Amino acid sequence: MTRPTPETLAHSARRARTATEPAGDADHTPAPRGAAAATPAVRQPAPAQVSGAGSLVRSLEALGVEVVFGIPGGAILPAYDPLYDSTVRHILVRHEQGAGHAATGYAQATGRVGVCIATSGPGATNLVTPIADAYMDSVPMVAITGQVARPSIGTDAFQEADIQGITLPITKHNFLVQTPEEIPQVLAEAFHLASTGRPGPVLVDIPKDVLQAPTTFAWPPTLDLPGYRPTLHPHGKQIREAARLMAMARRPVLYVGGGVLKAGATEGLRTLAELTGIPVVTTLMALGAFPDSHRQHLGMPGMHGTVAAVYGLQKSDLIVALGARFDDRVTGQLDSFAPDATVVHADIDPAEIGKNRHADVPIVGDAKHVIDELIAAVTAERKAGHRSDLADWWTQLDDLRQRYPLGYEEPADGTLSPQYVIKRLGEIAGPDAVYVAGVGQHQMWASQFISYEKPGTWLNSGGLGTMGYAVPAAMGAKVGRPDTVVWAVDGDGCFQMTNQELATCALEGIPIKVAVINNGNLGMVRQWQTLFYGERYSNTELGTHKHRIPDFVKLAEALGCVGLRCETPEDVDKTIEAAMAITDAPVVIDFVVGKDAMVWPMVAAGTSNDEIMFARGVRPAFDEDEI
Repeated sequence: MTRPTPETLAHSARRARTATEPAGDADHTPAPRGAAAATPAVRQPAPAQVSGAGSLVRSLEALGVEVVFGIPGGAILPAYDPLYDSTVRHILVRHEQGAGHAATGYAQATGRVGVCIATSGPGATNLVTPIADAYMDSVPMVAITGQVARPSIGTDAFQEADIQGITLPITKHNFLVQTPEEIPQVLAEAFHLASTGRPGPVLVDIPKDVLQAPTTFAWPPTLDLPGYRPTLHPHGKQIREAARLMAMARRPVLYVGGGVLKAGATEGLRTLAELTGIPVVTTLMALGAFPDSHRQHLGMPGMHGTVAAVYGLQKSDLIVALGARFDDRVTGQLDSFAPDATVVHADIDPAEIGKNRHADVPIVGDAKHVIDELIAAVTAERKAGHRSDLADWWTQLDDLRQRYPLGYEEPADGTLSPQYVIKRLGEIAGPDAVYVAGVGQHQMWASQFISYEKPGTWLNSGGLGTMGYAVPAAMGAKVGRPDTVVWAVDGDGCFQMTNQELATCALEGIPIKVAVINNGNLGMVRQWQTLFYGERYSNTELGTHKHRIPDFVKLAEALGCVGLRCETPEDVDKTIEAAMAITDAPVVIDFVVGKDAMVWPMVAAGTSNDEIMFARGVRPAFDEDEI
């Protein structure tokens, strides 16, 4: 899958990537927005008499699409006939939600557009969750849905749903195709919109009679998107002002969001950070954008961030936000967030700037261009002798890092520690593997105890927090990067929502590996019940411990996978290594862990970051006078 530009649509002479050539650079870094390396040649087939369905499939081929995830049904069925003979690989999923998350995982792992297909009515509505997920996390995805025939639209026909109206708030744009002649143009525009500017999902809804009608397929089409001109290059005056502030600040922080990854700006980020000496925090969506092991990395900020990252932002006098959106999980109680900080906010989406926190220096532009121009401007400031002494600031931050490192207590009852399992998984699988997390405690432990050294190695549902994301997203990631080890880190609750896609993996030859952190409960909900609801555990026990229902090993085997179980610390390493040795089938490990482990540090929802808890009943001691 690829993202076309007006240039590639008009000029198809570029060399196409071979089937074996990976996306991005040699270490499988996802291709940045607009990178030529990620854009195979757009084929220019001769005009042909086809059906609307044939035009759809030929458009996908011309756009360089390699794989789609979907399920056929009545309204979309005409498209499946030409797909049968197509060069586009179709992966038959077991649920449309799986198709959507697989397309998202594919896109996040490769930087290319993910594509999913569903039929009308319930097929289309089953895509709503992954579309909303992709929208919140700015993932380039095109969802193609069948619709009832045009004369039946609005009559409550069988399997009719207004999916265009339903998805209007959660798509970057959506289309209801009216004639077969417009299919190539709509597809080209959908891919362009999904992948340029701030990426996001685009829906293309096609009535069945449009798919069946005869038409002439011609390529390339002309894009007609009046008013859509994303600002890529920032304003020079704003860049110079940001550089001036960076040269003056005594307590600055680089607040890095997922936009830096999407722009392919990670090398520039490292150059900027090392040039200025400013500490860096990376959000949940930006893990891997800056090496975890780097001396200047304070860790992840927010509700379950490190003490140093949370206090670094909170006590800063300058925040340089790059591709981040000041969401509530980072800021905590907004009116008490970083009260003394001047804010430089750079984002490709002008709607984000000032939405939650006033920006003193707003910068609209692509993160790669913003960072490259900041490097030049900061270099000029330094040549002029303008630089700030950050020694005292680093002394304070280093003291915090030393006093409040990430850690955990071994369970008092002798059960297996989930943090230990995830830490060893990261150490054994290594920094080149891709880790795909579900949502909940295991997601936070995976963000904390695995070291992310490279971009594109951490995938998760950040904005929407979608349980059931991990298994199908890992499937999509593995399809996009078949030579990379892909681990899904899932909870026993999340795993039971979408594990049917393991059957897809087994039959399609997609050997992902799944670590189920099985604590017998909906763990994060239980943690909140422990802390805020007087330990009244209402409807959070799942029975996967007490009754072993389901038995995850047997379930894995029934779905065509290898099933393993680990219940003791002594068996952790050899179980992970056994899974790593299996390369021709999906593997599921049931890690039976203690039910009482909690995620720390923690800023309770709706409270100030000043109230961060290092552990239960333990508030960090921080001398305000030092700041």
